Amino acid sequence: MSSKANHPYHLVDPSPWPLVGAISALVLAVGAIMYMHEIDSGIVMGIGLIMCLGTMAVWWRDVIKEGEHGGHHTTTVQLGLRYGMVLFIASEVMFFVAWFWAFFDASLYANEAIQVARVEHTGGTWPPQGVEVFDPWHLPLINTIILLTSGTTVTWAHHALKENKRGGLIWGLVLTVILGVCFTAVQAYEYGHAAFGFTDGIYSSTFFMATGFHGAHVLIGSIFLIVCLGRALVGHFKPDHHFGFEAAAWYWHFVDVVWLFLFFAIYWWGGLGGTVH
Repeated sequence: MSSKANHPYHLVDPSPWPLVGAISALVLAVGAIMYMHEIDSGIVMGIGLIMCLGTMAVWWRDVIKEGEHGGHHTTTVQLGLRYGMVLFIASEVMFFVAWFWAFFDASLYANEAIQVARVEHTGGTWPPQGVEVFDPWHLPLINTIILLTSGTTVTWAHHALKENKRGGLIWGLVLTVILGVCFTAVQAYEYGHAAFGFTDGIYSSTFFMATGFHGAHVLIGSIFLIVCLGRALVGHFKPDHHFGFEAAAWYWHFVDVVWLFLFFAIYWWGGLGGTVH
């Protein structure tokens, strides 16, 4: 009897990684709570983070093997992976909706009478009295140019791959990763020279949560693209079979779009009338 499957789906082999991943996430969460409550110096959280990163590496290694060497990623399976990535990005959109909601609630209703503590802190104006905001046409504009350019280079890499031009794929990815690192470096410099800290009030907390969460996504996206670059160098991607790269490109474009909202809403509109740092 033939063992060949009579359907286009992939029934995965038993794997320890879901259980190991759940335990790792639990250790990380408990460690983070202990660290925030000053019960632990961060050792447990560090162990949990290493466990999570290790689980991701070996689990995704197995997925790559299934697609590249096992032949399990049929057209139907790839469609399912695309749906999964779309839903994942949609869930990320909801995260940013929360940060933007908090920002607009505070900024549009800075003088809301029922919010006594808010009015006392902001002085009924936005930006709050005494807050020195960033000049949107300085470092934020530089980062906007960097990120939009990186969106162009990753698109170049994608089109080069579809045309089976390996050189264009690799150099497009190299430039995208470099630009991603530059963005993170500029943002780190910006944070280091901010005139306010995270705990200095509602303006600073909403600012750092929104821009910092986006910065974390840029860092994750850069790692995603570095992995794709490594896979491209060993010849993993093919013009008609490259969803791993396509998912990274989608994620990167999502990061680009979110940054445009951040730039115009928080840096520019949210700083109008404020004292520029």
